[in-house]
Amino acid sequence: MDGISGRHAVVTGGGSGIGLAIAAALTRAGARVTVMGRREAPLRAAVAAGSAAGFEIADVTAEGAFPAALARCGHPAILVNAAGAAESAPFLKTGDEIWERMLRVNLLGAASATRAALPAMLEARWGRVVNIASTAALRGYPYVTAYAAAKHGLLGLTRALALEVASKGVTVNAVCPGFTETDIVAESVARITAKTGRSEAEARAELAKHNPQGRLVQPDEVAATVLFLCGNAAGAVNGRAIAVDGGEVP
Repeated sequence: MDGISGRHAVVTGGGSGIGLAIAAALTRAGARVTVMGRREAPLRAAVAAGSAAGFEIADVTAEGAFPAALARCGHPAILVNAAGAAESAPFLKTGDEIWERMLRVNLLGAASATRAALPAMLEARWGRVVNIASTAALRGYPYVTAYAAAKHGLLGLTRALALEVASKGVTVNAVCPGFTETDIVAESVARITAKTGRSEAEARAELAKHNPQGRLVQPDEVAATVLFLCGNAAGAVNGRAIAVDGGEVP
């Protein structure tokens, strides 16, 4: 694919879910993809399946971990910040420890990774940074105040940095999926069934109803949007938040 083939791409959270789908899509487009994450087994599986060329074990929330990983695998022309986590609790039961975890993985981790990868992009005068946010970056949901605040912060980072690098050949964008068929949604389904006694099918329907199409988004649909943003055809798309949600967010 024009602008992607032959380039090095790093995908954080690339061992499963949306990150894995993005890694596979970039690989098919001709990129040399390195997947990063905390767990070795899914990263190895991604490489074995042909979804990535290599992997690095790196926790983006740990100081110095991402720069050390880049020193081993090389600096990317494309960075996709797909690592993320969600925790739910009523606001009054959302303690500082939950706030810290949500901010660290969903916002500060992406900021740290981008800070490490950006200098080489600026030197080359070509680069793509794509942050996987959420419709929670565009609207509110009950019982996930810390998660939603962190994703709103990630969108703010996207918009501000995009303006800083706009004249330097680098674009920074966010993709905001609705409820997507991933482990995070599976965990949400499990919480709903445990707390309400609903069946798994009823819990999934509860999440799917947010989407006017009445279904969960598929990881490959998110990956297709990321792929577009990484190509030369999207060179004028900068600082945008693209929702992949079936029309949930106006």
